[in-house]
Amino acid sequence: MSQTIALYPGSFDPFHNGHLEIVERAAALFDTVVVAAVRNPQKSNPLFTMEERQSMIAESVAHLSNVSIVSISTLVVVVAQQVGAQVIIRGLRAVSDFENELQMAQMNNKLSGIETLFIPTSSKYSFLASKLLREVSAYGGSVTDLVPPPVSKKLDEKFPRPNE
Repeated sequence: MSQTIALYPGSFDPFHNGHLEIVERAAALFDTVVVAAVRNPQKSNPLFTMEERQSMIAESVAHLSNVSIVSISTLVVVVAQQVGAQVIIRGLRAVSDFENELQMAQMNNKLSGIETLFIPTSSKYSFLASKLLREVSAYGGSVTDLVPPPVSKKLDEKFPRPNE
């Protein structure tokens, strides 16, 4: 019997509880989940370096023995092929995510034959977006209960909050 491997790519800048939920659910479905921190050229000025993102993700998923972390700066399908993934995982927060995600899934399938599995996030995380978390943190707001503890620690280092 062959191993089933899923690739979960994203910029993860920063990794939040919605991402963690998708990883945990994928880890229950597949033998191996590879989380790929993507260097996205369409998103300028990342808050965290690739190394910082990899480290935060690794600490956040340490409780999952079948999850590994990589970083990429090439096509997702190339990495999927390199790690032997049979499927690409994508999380969906809202209907508005679907149109863009569907186009990417169709392009990835056309390029490689690899299927994409959409996993909808639970409603308690459907409003989370890394961009919003960066903004709230930059203005001194706390996102502690919205991100895993290693990410919260790094955000506090980047954006110390007054009176703490």
